Amino acid sequence: MTAQRTISGAGVAAGVGLLALLPLAGLPAFYDSFLYMIFYWISLATSWAILSGFAGYFSFGHAAFFGAGMYTTATLSTKFGVPFLVTLPAAAAVAAALAFGIGAVVFRLKRLRGELFALLTLAVSFVVATIILNTAIDGGAGVLTSSVSVPRLMPTPSGTIYLLGLIMCVGTLAITYAIAHSRLGLGLFAIHDDEDVAEVKGIPTFRYKLIAFAVSAAIAGAVGGVHAIYVGFLTVSETFGISVPLYVVLMSVLGGARHWLGPAVGAAIIAASLYAFTSGEQAMIGRGIVAFILVVAILILPEGIVPSLRRWWQRRQSRRAAPPAMADAPGIATVTAPREAGATVANLHPPTRVVLEVGDVHKAFGGLHALRGVTLDIREGEILGLVGPNGSGKTTLINVITGHFPLTSGSIRLDGMEIGNLAAHEIAARGVARTYQIPRPFTHLTVLDNVALAAAFGAADLGRAASLVEARRWLDFTGLRAKENVLPADLNLHERKFLELARALAARPRLLLLDEVLSGLNPAEIDRAIGMIREIRAQGTTIVFVEHLMRAVVELCDRIAVLNEGALFALGEAGAVMRDPRVVSIYLGKAHAA
Repeated sequence: MTAQRTISGAGVAAGVGLLALLPLAGLPAFYDSFLYMIFYWISLATSWAILSGFAGYFSFGHAAFFGAGMYTTATLSTKFGVPFLVTLPAAAAVAAALAFGIGAVVFRLKRLRGELFALLTLAVSFVVATIILNTAIDGGAGVLTSSVSVPRLMPTPSGTIYLLGLIMCVGTLAITYAIAHSRLGLGLFAIHDDEDVAEVKGIPTFRYKLIAFAVSAAIAGAVGGVHAIYVGFLTVSETFGISVPLYVVLMSVLGGARHWLGPAVGAAIIAASLYAFTSGEQAMIGRGIVAFILVVAILILPEGIVPSLRRWWQRRQSRRAAPPAMADAPGIATVTAPREAGATVANLHPPTRVVLEVGDVHKAFGGLHALRGVTLDIREGEILGLVGPNGSGKTTLINVITGHFPLTSGSIRLDGMEIGNLAAHEIAARGVARTYQIPRPFTHLTVLDNVALAAAFGAADLGRAASLVEARRWLDFTGLRAKENVLPADLNLHERKFLELARALAARPRLLLLDEVLSGLNPAEIDRAIGMIREIRAQGTTIVFVEHLMRAVVELCDRIAVLNEGALFALGEAGAVMRDPRVVSIYLGKAHAA
């Protein structure tokens, strides 16, 4: 594998080197310009995908950052005499600062997602254009940049611009590749699939979105700086027109916006089709070709060219390898959890130290009070059952403990430290993990990456290699190792339930909140899950067990807390609570209790 990467890297370096020397071949300037435009669109489309493709925040405002870069270079070079190359970092910085300022406000508001974010970014382009048009930056007359001195990097000015375009293109692809294969990229992909779950699993979503937005804008600004010299004359209408956001979206979608190389492939195809035909009638042919390619790609390859080809290749390789399926015996209740070096089995004496204190917790949604002054403690090493009829507030309590919902009032303390006012990712980092009643895996990540992500961002805080090892250990534990390379959509219900469990365990939590992990399972699967929970508890993990299956609750739980209409109704030893006539009346009715 290392040798293959070395050979591939050498091939890429050789290809880039040949492209860099192309202006020395003495070809007509048309070829410099033609290839520059392809590099230009690759850079813009790829930079757009860092936020919009990876994190799913669809933007129509890329022209704002591109235009900010163009006018920064034009203003500094023409009015202040700043050398052209020096203006490019400034162009990137101005665009990044603009994105950072917008993101710092917008990303704090959960309602500004999806189409609202897209419309907001489109409005930003109009605002920036209006400011530039009505100030001395442009003033309506435009800015002439053709007289700006261009450094002699190549024998001709067109060759120099070509080389700068190539550098921008290669740099953009390198940055995007690095992000896609980094911790940041994994977090952005999770945000794309389910931002709320990503936050609960430990991903600092606000910070990651802000970084992606700023990097995306900075690249667009630098590309705009180079393009300001290429066009020779800037006008607001051309710079901030609809063509830039429209084309970058089409290019990214065509190639596959979630893959680092997808936008480049889409941009190369569309740009080559557009610029290969330059005269009037031929230009229409080019646009027709682009339209035809887009229609065919949308119908046949809805996820884009690169992801679709990649998935086809992976299926082909899987069929060739065809490893024997691992035995999965759902009826076996005896399981062994992965144990860390030096880990000890929890003692069987009644736990006394309080891990989590919930004090007078209230949660209201408008006029609806989901929790009404809940107060309870969770002791180290115990399994606390949390039961109650539907709508009693069980899942809401889990949501406020994990930071999925903010508290209305009250206090939540973990080992004496207040966590009720912390962001969900900060709570996860302190060792709190959960499952979801209805499984919510990251749909575009494989089973392995779903679990590895929790190991990377949860309390375990592992690196990439270590997180994969940890993930495979818990996939072995839950019987999903044979499915590690499939997507969650290919799993059945009980497998998705066990994926939720594996994902929570990979974070190495001190407090594990299980929200109806047994619902939908058959008797053999329930027995197996009960065995798993016992083994997890034996490792010393404290568990809150939300469940409607009373057999499992009585078998597993040391104590039971009963919620009813958002309030704590009963709390005590499992057998005594379940024999309480008041508790029986909640489940079976007063006549039965009597």
